[in-house]
Amino acid sequence: MVISAEPLIYGLIFVAVLVLVEGLYLTVFGKSISLNNRVNRRLDMLEKGKGREQVLEQLRKEMSQHMKSQQVPLYALLAQKAQKANIAFSPTQLIMVMVLLAAVAFVALSQATQASLLVRAIVAVGMGIGGVFVWVNGKAKKRMAMIEEQLPDAVELMVRSLRVGHPFSSALNIVAKEVPDPLGSEMGVIADESAYGRDVGDALKGMAERLDMQDLRFLAVAVTIQQQSGGNLAEILDGLAKVIRSRFKLFRRVKAITAEAKWSGMFLSGFPLVALVGINVISPDYYADVKDTGAFIPACLVVAAFLVVNIFVMKALVNIKV
Repeated sequence: MVISAEPLIYGLIFVAVLVLVEGLYLTVFGKSISLNNRVNRRLDMLEKGKGREQVLEQLRKEMSQHMKSQQVPLYALLAQKAQKANIAFSPTQLIMVMVLLAAVAFVALSQATQASLLVRAIVAVGMGIGGVFVWVNGKAKKRMAMIEEQLPDAVELMVRSLRVGHPFSSALNIVAKEVPDPLGSEMGVIADESAYGRDVGDALKGMAERLDMQDLRFLAVAVTIQQQSGGNLAEILDGLAKVIRSRFKLFRRVKAITAEAKWSGMFLSGFPLVALVGINVISPDYYADVKDTGAFIPACLVVAAFLVVNIFVMKALVNIKV
């Protein structure tokens, strides 16, 4: 029995593609683009000598460039994720990165495997596109999770600033300076837009729609209502902070309760594919007696359809909205 190492090689090359795209990203934009950086990117750019207006223009361009490119074929599938992740690469640069990664994967596959030219080309293109998609999706999930976690603290910081007598614009500036990325730069853009004459409520609403976050919509509505009808904004935001924190705790609790079901769903969805690969590696002639029969292809299609349905059903069962 000869066990082929090619499936493992494919996996290692795909991991290398993910590491390469992250390395390119940090090399081009520096460590300040990393979400783990304590000083938010806006302040880092200001400290390096860039003007406030120049920084605002660059950040606004990065925040809107992907949604403007949804008309590009196939890129629409990636645009929304790239928007939430606030990927600094332009759409053209992302497509060039896909091409570069596909070329690197093709060379690696040519050196490490004996697959045919067509198979290597198809797998390389899949790795180039899939690697960028997986990377962007991971960035988007991490960034949105961090914003959700930072938002209650940021709103409470606004409340404390308002209670000591600062205007709301100053409260936004304090949040922009004290809160790290990703929320720090987002609030910094809101503060700069407000300083240049844009309505704060409209700016907050635009950010909420761009990030598609319900808690930010609550904040935008609260600020807009206070601007139109008056009232104690500090008390309003204090109640909002408590609501956001309570929703966040409930979300974490639901996530903990459904964790076992999610992992069970992932296992049940992935195990048949792993078993199929294992059978073909260990015993390539396992299906030799039936693969030439008329029912083999229809049966494979039915099994594949059930596997796809299983993925969507398991995902719907554990997708609890909070």
